[in-house]
Amino acid sequence: MFYKKTEFGNGLRLITVPLKDIKTAAILILVKTGSVYEKKRENGISHVLEHMLFKGTKKRPHTINIARELDSVGAKFNAFTGKEFMGFYTMVNSRHLDIGLDVLSDIFLNSKLEKIELEREKKVIIEEIKMYYDTPMRHIEDLWENLLYGDQPAGWDIAGTKENVQKMNQESLKGYYSSQFVASSTVIVLAGKFEKTGVPKKIGDSFSKMKIGLPRKIPKTQEKQNKPQYLLEHRKTDQTHLILGTRAYNVFHPDKYALSILAAILGGNMSSRLFTSIRERRGLAYYVHTLGGSHSDRGYLATSAGVEHQKLEKTVKLILKEYKRIIDDVTEDELNRAKEFLKGRFLIELEGPDDYGFFVGGEEITIGEILTPEEKCAKIDKVMLGDLKRVAKDIFRAEKLNLAVIGPHKNKNKFQKLLGF
Repeated sequence: MFYKKTEFGNGLRLITVPLKDIKTAAILILVKTGSVYEKKRENGISHVLEHMLFKGTKKRPHTINIARELDSVGAKFNAFTGKEFMGFYTMVNSRHLDIGLDVLSDIFLNSKLEKIELEREKKVIIEEIKMYYDTPMRHIEDLWENLLYGDQPAGWDIAGTKENVQKMNQESLKGYYSSQFVASSTVIVLAGKFEKTGVPKKIGDSFSKMKIGLPRKIPKTQEKQNKPQYLLEHRKTDQTHLILGTRAYNVFHPDKYALSILAAILGGNMSSRLFTSIRERRGLAYYVHTLGGSHSDRGYLATSAGVEHQKLEKTVKLILKEYKRIIDDVTEDELNRAKEFLKGRFLIELEGPDDYGFFVGGEEITIGEILTPEEKCAKIDKVMLGDLKRVAKDIFRAEKLNLAVIGPHKNKNKFQKLLGF
């Protein structure tokens, strides 16, 4: 086994991944909460909390104290908020692991969440929301999930709305932290070069007083669709940005590996069908790619592209053509190349201790089971040609198709006609 999992009495989980022949170590703290756990009036609070944990503790009163201590040893550090979990991490020269652990545990457990800092940081977050909106290539992803899931947590933006952020106060922030940041929802990963007995004990001691409690349960996502759907955000842009895809499988579904292979064949790399058809042969787009996305109770396969406004219809037709064609026309050669591509990229992404941290931590926090890299690759290898055709036939149906568009288009009727499958 390449890792060791320890569960402490309060429910906190620690996963250690010793790696030989490197001189660095990564510490990652994951919490099973995010935007899908939020109520509508507080949508965005997870993301606000992520920001606020870097705003000072009793030991390190200001942001500069936190940043300067980590910068002084050359550490990488950051945080993120997702739909279903959040993360805080640092990677350091292993000689400075104690510093990394002390700072990260301090901000996670002892942040002051001061009112004056919250009021200042809300301005920063509102500018971040504006930045996402002003980046159509990024904003189309939010529009896509809003189209799929509508007015429920899975369909809301992770960053929330400007109005929600502006209304947030210290009391609500502390209440959300107290509710969601409990030991049983937290996974800590230590990967890289470290002293195998001393450091895990320090982690256990540091988090021993973490709150024990039952966090909110994730609400079940409702999916209702019986015909093709589209969502147009009309505005002036230099390109039309689109995502065209279909509902698919959640992260627990056995066909998620077949889904990943389909995505690779369709638009996962520079030799994929859609990259070749749309970019290389016709010059319609600079970027075009397909991916499969899976969450705890929902999933999708989607193709993204940015094209000239006049070329939107042609691009949509070409994507649909490949979606239809792959139901019956996919070869063993394509299957084998896609398998090797996915395994190769997966292994390349396990080069550093932070990579291992995100891999094992992500597996534990989402599905509660950690496969070895060899087991993960074996799952990919087990997919047969018949599995691809069966999955393609299941997902590429008119009643599962969705199209999200950003651009200066007014004729909405053409989108419904375009999605005839």
